[in-house]
Amino acid sequence: MSCSEDQGERNDAVDTLDDAVAAAAFRRLVRLLRHRHDAANIDLMGLAGFCRNCLGDWIAEAGGIDKEAGRAIVHGMPTADWKARYHVAATPEQLRRMEESMAKNP
Repeated sequence: MSCSEDQGERNDAVDTLDDAVAAAAFRRLVRLLRHRHDAANIDLMGLAGFCRNCLGDWIAEAGGIDKEAGRAIVHGMPTADWKARYHVAATPEQLRRMEESMAKNP
């Protein structure tokens, strides 16, 4: 199970979005994640089954760039710098929630 697998459904309304609209919504999401450093990646994984790193990996896959470049776009800085500023070690409870959440991903 991976947060990087795209299991989109046929005839999904999201595929009918104008690219400019989708891009604007995406940029808004990335800017919100950059602002909300209090929303830890481990907690995002535990609730939604994806995190900033996943989003960066999706950018990398879609754009044919390396993962670090994709993640730096989402973090707004190199991943190592972001981790040094904002990363905290996950608790056993956070890891358990993440595993449960990831099991729900397609």
